[in-house]
Amino acid sequence: MIVIKNAEQLKQMRAACRLTGETLAYAHGLVREGISTKYLDQKIREFIEKHGARPSFLGYMGFPASACISVNDEVIHGIPSSRLLREGDIVKIDVGAYYRGYHGDSARSFPVGKVSDEAMKLIEVTKQSFFDGMAMALSGGRIGDIGNAVETCVKKAHYTVVRNYIGHGVGKELHEDPEVPNFGTPGRGARLYPGMTIAIEPMVNAGGHSVRVLDNDWTVVTMDGSLSAHYENTVAITENGPENLTDVGDG
Repeated sequence: MIVIKNAEQLKQMRAACRLTGETLAYAHGLVREGISTKYLDQKIREFIEKHGARPSFLGYMGFPASACISVNDEVIHGIPSSRLLREGDIVKIDVGAYYRGYHGDSARSFPVGKVSDEAMKLIEVTKQSFFDGMAMALSGGRIGDIGNAVETCVKKAHYTVVRNYIGHGVGKELHEDPEVPNFGTPGRGARLYPGMTIAIEPMVNAGGHSVRVLDNDWTVVTMDGSLSAHYENTVAITENGPENLTDVGDG
């Protein structure tokens, strides 16, 4: 069931989403060569809890950390560990904050030091595909309009969108209806109405779209070992166009 938020509920969503965005901005400032993904996770948890919230992901369906931190060919759901970031890595940080009854959900792909031109292009295309998709998150439109815009952008760069994992509604629950694929047919799918809040989250591979899950039952990696990037924000559908709830101006 798709949940339509009223004005008061949207106000609460904005607060949770702003904290989520601020958490990502804080994490971005910590990214550097030589730190472990576990250290990043610990600092993210401290930041969220210091602001009176709790990490949405911690314990969710058994997930053992506060953030999903995925490196290079890891697409999503990377489990933080003693792994050290190295110059040239792409690190994807996906966070959620549960604050006063509502969740925010957002992700970014950050370069570690100087990265290859190809890695930087992948990060930039993934980001652009999000904004192309968000531009189609219009009242009266359809979910397929969003996915089609995302995939069109990605295909122009000769990359592929991951098809096994998709965006979703966000609210009192971390994952709500509707599903928000990064591919689709214009004019198809669920109708968009003011008060809907959705996570649009392109996951883009430099190689093929196929992925697999590692033996830890969480971490998703590209099947061909190619680089992957991820960009996500929680977006509200309004009568005046899409409102990016988790964007605090940091990447």
